[in-house]
Amino acid sequence: MMSTPSRTELDEDAPGRARRAERLATVISASVLHELGTPADLFRVSVVRLWENHYRVNVQTGPDAVSTRVAHSFFLKVDEAGAVQAASPAIVRLY
Repeated sequence: MMSTPSRTELDEDAPGRARRAERLATVISASVLHELGTPADLFRVSVVRLWENHYRVNVQTGPDAVSTRVAHSFFLKVDEAGAVQAASPAIVRLY
C-alpha cells in the first residue's frame, strides 16, 4: 500500500522548485533578449508561467517604475531547458 506524502514532505521541496523556476525564467528572459535585442531603455523582462511549458513574457521599457510601458509581449512555448520552441507573435530582432 502506498502512502501519501505529508504536507511537510511536500513543502521540503518548495525551495528547490522555486530555484528551478527562477533559473528557467532567467533562461527564457535571456533567450527573448538574444532574439529581440536589448532596448536602450530596458526596465525589466517579466516571465510568468501560464501552464506547463507555456509562458507570457513582457519586455518593459522606460526610465523608472512609474514611467514603464510594455514595449513587447510574447506567448511562448519552451522545452524543459527553457529554449523557445514557439512564440506568438514571432520574435524578430529590433535592437
